[in-house]
Amino acid sequence: MKPATTRARAALDRNEWIEAAIDVLAEQGVQGMRIEVLAKSFGVTKGSFYWHFKDRQDLVDGVLETWRDGRIRDIDKQTVATPGKEREQLLHLIDVYGATRNRKGISIELAVREWARRDAQAAAVVEEVDSWRLECTRKLFVSRGLADNEAKSRSLLLYAYVFGQSLMACERYDPAVGDLKRWIADLIVKQ
Repeated sequence: MKPATTRARAALDRNEWIEAAIDVLAEQGVQGMRIEVLAKSFGVTKGSFYWHFKDRQDLVDGVLETWRDGRIRDIDKQTVATPGKEREQLLHLIDVYGATRNRKGISIELAVREWARRDAQAAAVVEEVDSWRLECTRKLFVSRGLADNEAKSRSLLLYAYVFGQSLMACERYDPAVGDLKRWIADLIVKQ
C-alpha cells in the first residue's frame, strides 16, 4: 500500500479508499481492511473515511464491486476473438492468466478467494466472476466447433490449469518447463 503523505487531502476520493483497501486485502487479508489502518496510510482521520462511506460494510461492498467489475472487464477484453482465431485467443488466455509475473494480481485473487471461504457476500461475487470466466471461454470453445459439454469441460480445465500452475513454483521442476506449459496449453485447446 502506498502512503499518501504527499497527496493533498482534498484529492482523496472514494476510489482511492477502495484501491487502498484492495492493497491491504492483498497484503493482510480481509481482517487487515480496517478503517484506522487505511486512514493512517493516507495520513487522514477516520472522519475522511466517513465522508465517502456510510460504514465499513459500504467499503466492503465497494471493494467487492470494484474487484468483480475489474475482473469481468478484463475477461471480456481477453476473450474477444476474431472469427477463426479462437484457438489463438484461448492460448493467449492461458499465457496471460497463467503468468506468474503479476504477483499483485495473484495476491488479490487469493485474498478474495480466502475471504469467500468465510463470507457469503464475497463467495457470491467470486462465483459470479468464475461463472463469467467459464462462460466466456466456453463460447470460444463452441466457436471452434466443440459440443457444449466438451466446451464446458475444456473451459473448466483451462481455468483449473492457469490458476493452479500460476500458484506453483514449477520453474525448477524441469529446465524445459516453458515447453511443458506450451504442450499443456496446446492439449487444452486442441480440437
